[in-house]
Formats: sequence, C-alpha cells, structure tokens
Amino acid sequence: MEKRVDFSEIQATLKQVLLHHQFTDEKAALSAYLFAKASLDGVPSHGLNRFLDYLRYVDLGWIIPTADPEVVAKFGSFERWNGHSGPGNLNAHAAMDAAISMAKSTGFGVVALQHTNHWMRAGNYGWQAVEAGCIGICFTNTKPNMPGWGGSEPKLGNNPLVVAIPRQNGPIVLDMAMSQFAYGKMAIHAKAGKEMPYDAGFDEAGNLSRSPSAIIEKEMALPIGLWKGAGLSLVLDMLAMVLSGGDATHEVGTHEGERGLSQVFLALDPKGFGLEEWMEERLDKVIQDLKKSGVFQEGDSLRYPGEQTLNTRDYNTRNGVPVDEDIWRDIKKYLHEENQG
Repeated sequence: MEKRVDFSEIQATLKQVLLHHQFTDEKAALSAYLFAKASLDGVPSHGLNRFLDYLRYVDLGWIIPTADPEVVAKFGSFERWNGHSGPGNLNAHAAMDAAISMAKSTGFGVVALQHTNHWMRAGNYGWQAVEAGCIGICFTNTKPNMPGWGGSEPKLGNNPLVVAIPRQNGPIVLDMAMSQFAYGKMAIHAKAGKEMPYDAGFDEAGNLSRSPSAIIEKEMALPIGLWKGAGLSLVLDMLAMVLSGGDATHEVGTHEGERGLSQVFLALDPKGFGLEEWMEERLDKVIQDLKKSGVFQEGDSLRYPGEQTLNTRDYNTRNGVPVDEDIWRDIKKYLHEENQG
C-alpha cells in the first residue's frame, strides 16, 4: 500500500535519522535530500526504498559517514579520487560537482572515483549537471548481478549509465542500468506479487522469465540488447576500473555486501564551446521529429528520456510523494526507537 507524504517531511525525517548515525548536519541534509528527491521524481526503488539498506551499511561499518573523498591524482581536467568508503550518494554528488566546476573553467571535467559505495539513484547526478547548464555523463560498476551472454551465473554488473543534456524546453536525462529492469524495480514488483511486463531475466534452468523473485534469487537479470548489453556492461566496468584505479565488478563481488565501487563523472559546458544557442535549436528539431512518429495505439506519443520527470516532480510536490507504507513505517519506527534510546 502507498500513502503520500510531503516532500519536506520526508527530508526532515531522513535527516533526523542520519544525525543519529554520525552524519554532520550538512551531510545529513544533503543525503536526505538526494533520497527524497529520487522518490519525488518517481524513482522510489532508488530513493526511499533503499534508505534502510543504507542505514544497515552504516551500522555494519561499510559506509563511513565521517569519510570525505580525496583527490589522489590530477592531470589537466581529469582527477582521480578515493572515496574512502564514504556515503555513496554524497561522494557521487561531490564528484559531479567537481566535474561541473572544472567544466565551467576549462570546458570539460572528469572525476573518476574509487572505493566508494552505491550512489543510489543514478539520475540525480545527471539532473545535477543539467541544472548547472552542463552536459553530464556518469557510470558506475556494481557487484556481479547479471550473466554474460550465454552464461549461467552472474559475472557482469548491471552498471548504470547516465547521459544528461541541458535544454530549456526540458532536459534530456537518460538513466539506465545494463539490465532490462533494475533490481530495485524488480523488488517493487516482487513485493506486490506481480510479474514484470516483459522478460526480465533467466530462471535456474536458463529460460527467460518474468518472475522477479526467481531472477533476484539467482541474480540472473537479462542484459539490455542481449549480447550487446552484456558487452556494454563489460566495457563500462573496465573503464570505471582503469580510470579510477579501483575495483572491477569481479573484485567488488569478493566483498561482503555491495561496496568498493568504481565510478566516473564527466561534465561539459556548452557555453565554453560557444554551442549553447546552436545546441538548443538542434535539440528541439530532434525532439520535434521524434514527436512526429506514427504510433500503434491512437492517442499515444513518443517520449524522450526525462520528459516525464518534471511533471512527476511538480505533481508530487503539490500532492505529496508516494511512499510504501511499510517502508515509511519502518523508517519512522527507526527514528522513534533512536529517540527513545
């Protein structure tokens, strides 16, 4: 069951919980905002639904709230950082912020981050870039949770990729994992007792399956584009490892829990290349052509990545953010128990 909760209440509640877990006021506020924003934008699978796992990692010492990322190498507009096992969403936000800062100065900037944790909603950092007027590209590796094409065990990560392009009439923000469905999305369907709308992975016999529970159990998600998605996952992992100097997916898999990840953040400032007005006009023409497409269902129209986000954000701001009642109750209970202690 879902209920709607005001965005400001979600932020305040999450912040209070994090303050009980060694987060400074500033870090607690930003981390709470990033979680709440994911749910506000219609991505609860990587927002509020992940918050209790985040706390569990803190309690286990796998996420170190007091840790700050450190620049360990620099060459031109490229920096390599060590995340020191700090909060993944805060490390990612800081890395994209630094890439944006470099882009504003030199036209582009790249930060490669090693020894970090799950960044939660990947799209947050794409929106961070476009809201600063920059093109943003970022990707991460994960633990092994997807088979190589033809494989019978998870060897690849679902390695999310974000490509974000600023546009006055609506930014383009592609946020996608290398699996047909993100595991967070499958977990929502599994909890609701629903199958996925399309084939989402393999069962233990290697047959295509729409059962999220069976797929999650064996971590056998279906790569997007079949063998092409498997290949893209592999090269994104390689790039994240090489550029950051951190762990590859198979090494992340040796850790207890999903930690020690490698990530890359790139920002380009169109103003620095004198392309801002030209780019805006060209992007509009691409979108206009897309919208002219014929459709199979009368009344339908094609959408570009990120098109619905601003509408969803506005609706949820006015009407409250939809939250899973069980998860919200557990978070509130967590806060109550801490206050009692």
